[in-house]
Amino acid sequence: MPIKKHDAHKKARVALDALRGELTLSELSSKHGINANQISKWKHQAVTGLPSIFEKRLAQTSSEAAHDLKVRELYEQIGVLSMEAEWLKKKLS
Repeated sequence: MPIKKHDAHKKARVALDALRGELTLSELSSKHGINANQISKWKHQAVTGLPSIFEKRLAQTSSEAAHDLKVRELYEQIGVLSMEAEWLKKKLS
């Protein structure tokens, strides 16, 4: 029997169905045409992978916040320098 390749979306849908617990593994196996052991593995991968999703999001959020702070500081510095340049132009003329 050839090995079937399933895309990430199908794996996620099946794992979510398994996590919901509305159907047994054998019922899910029949419904999706996937071995119950494979569904169990995908469910385990989903459960163990969830924390890393949120950790990455927090890391992205903090790096985005640092970037936004730096941009804000640079715009403030541009404003100060522009005002100083205008002041100097008026004084020299």
